[in-house]
Amino acid sequence: MLTAAKTNEEPITTAHRAKLAYVYIRQSTAGQVRQHQESTQLQYRLVSRAVTLGWPRDRIEVIDDDLGKSGASSDARYGFQRLIAEIGLSKAGLVLSFDASRLARNNRDWHQLLELCSLFGVLIADGERLYDPRAYHDRLLLGLSGIMSEAELHQIQVRLHQGERQKAARGELRLPLPAGFAYGPCGAVILNPDEEVQARLRLVFSLFQQLLSAHAVRRALLCAGLPLPLRPLIGPAPHQVVWRDATTSRVLQILKNPAYAGAYVYGRRQQDPCRRRPGAGRASTVAVPIERWAVCLRDAFTGYISWEEFVANQKRLSDNRSHYEAGRRGVARKGQALLQGLVVCGRCGRRMGLRYSGPDANYPVYICTADRNQSGCPRCQEVRALPVDAEVARLVLEALEPDRIAIAIAALGQVEEDARQLERQWSLKKERARYEAERARRQYDAVDPDNRLVARSLERQWEEKLRAVEATEQAYQGWRSQQISTLSDADREALLAMGKELPKVWNAATTEAADRKQILRFLVREVILDQKREPGQVVMRIGWATGALSEHRLRRNVQAYDGYAQLPDLERRIRELNAGQKLDAEIAGILNQEGFISARGLPFSSDLVHMLRHRWAIPTVKINGKDCNPPRWSGGAYSVQGAAAVLGVTAQTVFKWIGRGRLKGRQLKKGMPWQIELEDEQVEALKAMIQRKSLPRKRAS
Repeated sequence: MLTAAKTNEEPITTAHRAKLAYVYIRQSTAGQVRQHQESTQLQYRLVSRAVTLGWPRDRIEVIDDDLGKSGASSDARYGFQRLIAEIGLSKAGLVLSFDASRLARNNRDWHQLLELCSLFGVLIADGERLYDPRAYHDRLLLGLSGIMSEAELHQIQVRLHQGERQKAARGELRLPLPAGFAYGPCGAVILNPDEEVQARLRLVFSLFQQLLSAHAVRRALLCAGLPLPLRPLIGPAPHQVVWRDATTSRVLQILKNPAYAGAYVYGRRQQDPCRRRPGAGRASTVAVPIERWAVCLRDAFTGYISWEEFVANQKRLSDNRSHYEAGRRGVARKGQALLQGLVVCGRCGRRMGLRYSGPDANYPVYICTADRNQSGCPRCQEVRALPVDAEVARLVLEALEPDRIAIAIAALGQVEEDARQLERQWSLKKERARYEAERARRQYDAVDPDNRLVARSLERQWEEKLRAVEATEQAYQGWRSQQISTLSDADREALLAMGKELPKVWNAATTEAADRKQILRFLVREVILDQKREPGQVVMRIGWATGALSEHRLRRNVQAYDGYAQLPDLERRIRELNAGQKLDAEIAGILNQEGFISARGLPFSSDLVHMLRHRWAIPTVKINGKDCNPPRWSGGAYSVQGAAAVLGVTAQTVFKWIGRGRLKGRQLKKGMPWQIELEDEQVEALKAMIQRKSLPRKRAS
């Protein structure tokens, strides 16, 4: 044995001893450092082995910076990083460790160490052998040691995880509890005995049922001055409940925690190696979908809400994240578009987005850009929002008409219930503040008056609690002055009247767009739009919350009459009126009375009728013919035919003289008959001119 050991130590040369010997010491956890001190001392004794190998004590460096750190990675092991740096600087001749598992628990770090030691000629030693990484058999043994070390760590982790998983499957694994729960004397999970904690958590779930948004719940809590109970998992257990101002993340922590539904859950989050942050010691954790939770025991203990309500809340939160993704409506926002997040393209079936156009970017337009974003194709369609919104609002109000009184009564009850809930919250908050002050007073009374070192501190704490009571009372009075405590008879009658006049409330200036959208979402699931199926119309299919479907058509304005919805009917009617000897102005008036609207949504005018007649080659009514009009109008003016008869010329000559200015004529509107003013002197002068032109000219002699 001695001969073998001596042969094994033959690779040590003077060049090795000229450099330093490094003793690397590591324990995986702080508990091992405290409880397994013999193992730590055994590693420190490796200094004696280095002396035996020929290194003086002043040339031996002990690296124990990694006590209490896992060897699964070198990211946070600064001692190991220092050792690698010393080897790379060619300062090390020998590296000693109790075994390979002390140096590294993963092959990446282990083989990096072996490669550097082989490159710089550094020997590696453990409690039994000396290895030269440049030698074939030693390198093989060191590689196998690293593999076994990593496999051992993996096996330990698998065993621990399996045991933890089996215990969690029985619901016996003790998990950290949120603020609304506590462990009872027998280890069972019970509701937090603090009534204010229970009431505040129930208020959060109640507000979310009304407001349907975590941001809205946060705003409501801040407006009422009500903080949230939290149990930060910092320091040793048991962790105390603290009160913090409401934030969106804190509200979401409550809404997303299945414990509040009475469910025992294990495996809600898992590590994702693809999301490792630069410089982080471990991979980021991501949420796991409900259907993939490792353990989910429903009704394991009493909760604040039912499991069905919890699942519905998760669906609502998922929908609120982004209304541009398929199947997600988004939360109701303050924009003008009433159907924001509810519109589905009738061409491709994708959810439509929203943009604002116009000079001030205040005109909403529903737009489907899915094809353009994915393949560069043109947009499916764009639908102007305001006409569609108005039609859907009309249909919704029509659907609510039979239940207006019931809606008003429900709103009245909701107002009173909200007032009672907030009053209860403030009552518990004031009671807690008074209890804290009374507790501080009892502590002050119990201290020895002569012990001023303690008495002064307790007196100061008592004064702080009294000031907190006063601040709470003042905050309550400020909140109380802005609230309606009880509804008077006049208030009740006003609410009932508002319920009976729901359209007025809907269109009132004080009703915000977000409120209208919220009401709409209780009744409508989605609205499918298609404005390319039929010319000049928007085909709407409304999916109601009850599961029913209804189809409606809405006339839309177009730029040209090629896409006009009633084009055949309009042409037929104009031809009929023109055949009835109606002028363009008369035709326009009749069309407006009969409900026809122009392509751009404006009333018809005589000019527009004239343009359409020219488009369809409809001849002008011959109102200036001899059989149709008298030679002279009632006002004394002549018609074209009458002026031609008086002057003894043709009608074409009369039109020519009007164009040259020899005759004065006027039309009330384009297409109406001419009215020509002729005085007797002008008639004689024109006749004389005609006669002179008709005489033969004398030839020059």
